[in-house]
Amino acid sequence: MANILTAYFSMKGQTIGPGMKITYQEKGNTMIAAEFIQKAVGGDLFEIEADRNYSEDHMVLIEEAKQELNAGTRVPVKQYPDTLEQYDTIFLGYPNWWNTMPMVLFTFLEHYDWTGKRIIPFCTNEGSGIGDSVRDIKKICKGADVDSGASFTGSRVSASESKIAEWAKSKL
Repeated sequence: MANILTAYFSMKGQTIGPGMKITYQEKGNTMIAAEFIQKAVGGDLFEIEADRNYSEDHMVLIEEAKQELNAGTRVPVKQYPDTLEQYDTIFLGYPNWWNTMPMVLFTFLEHYDWTGKRIIPFCTNEGSGIGDSVRDIKKICKGADVDSGASFTGSRVSASESKIAEWAKSKL
């Protein structure tokens, strides 16, 4: 089996849930999906953390994310893995923010040489799908084999372990 890393960025706290209602959660949807993937396929788990604080108010947060995207801001990453050399396959998770991945993912991806790696994206959202994130990953990660990825409905993630695990296993 390939040496696998599941790397993800996730936000806990306020989020949009079913019916477009604001809800609060102790653990972010993308983190939950990442944990299901790692449990199903093995390997290591790494949380990508932004070296900045986002608003706890979800509506303010999405405006902050929009400003970062429009400005092309490269949000600093708090800490990187020393190397990714030992990994052949990387499951890469994030919420869909403004039809792509959060800008901290751009920073993370630009930090490494992805030649020869297989990247399997997955995102969480409430209906917007994977957006342009796969296209953006392909632009950044030259030399990588980038999968078409998967989109999971955030408010359903915690009840979707078998679905997410089955998907992840099908990618190996």
